[in-house]
Amino acid sequence: MATEGDSQTNLAVERTQLAWWRTGLTALAVGVGIGRIVPDLGHSATHWPYAVLGVAFCAYGLSLIAYGYQRAGRTGTVSERPGSFALAAFGVLLSLATIVLIVTA
Repeated sequence: MATEGDSQTNLAVERTQLAWWRTGLTALAVGVGIGRIVPDLGHSATHWPYAVLGVAFCAYGLSLIAYGYQRAGRTGTVSERPGSFALAAFGVLLSLATIVLIVTA
């Protein structure tokens, strides 16, 4: 039987996981901005430093998302929910697709 304290703990773990994800998605957005938008605005002849920095921010965002999922899984509450792994896998795939987009285009 779940008590009110257990419910509060579960909600706190979920909020923390979502905060890690939010920070990771923000790092992905910064990576796209640096890797794709800034070089076009600056009219610079060299674009590779921006692409490298953009990929680095995307990798950082990916690591934040993965860490948030791992941290929540250690408590044993959030990872027991159905679809939790699928959501984490979607975040990882989104991050990898962003990195590929920056590098190839």
